[in-house]
Amino acid sequence: MTNKRLDDVNTHLADQSRRIDETNKRIDEVRAEFTKRFDEIHPDLINRIDANNARIDHFFETAVTKYEHVKMEERVSRLEREVDGLRRQMPA
Repeated sequence: MTNKRLDDVNTHLADQSRRIDETNKRIDEVRAEFTKRFDEIHPDLINRIDANNARIDHFFETAVTKYEHVKMEERVSRLEREVDGLRRQMPA
């Protein structure tokens, strides 16, 4: 009975080993295919990434400028209110 069980376990392990080998072979095939495709698109991909980075940089420059503009408008408005208040306090 024990020998039968050991034979079953050995058969199962051999089957698992075969499946692992098949999976590893498929992984190697996919890796080779991916590497080939990446090498084919690599120059275009680098150009697209560079273009996107430039657009992102421009976006952040614009966003910072708009933020600073809003802050400057708020500051000018506050200063105008202060000047008006000071004018009202001055003797005529």
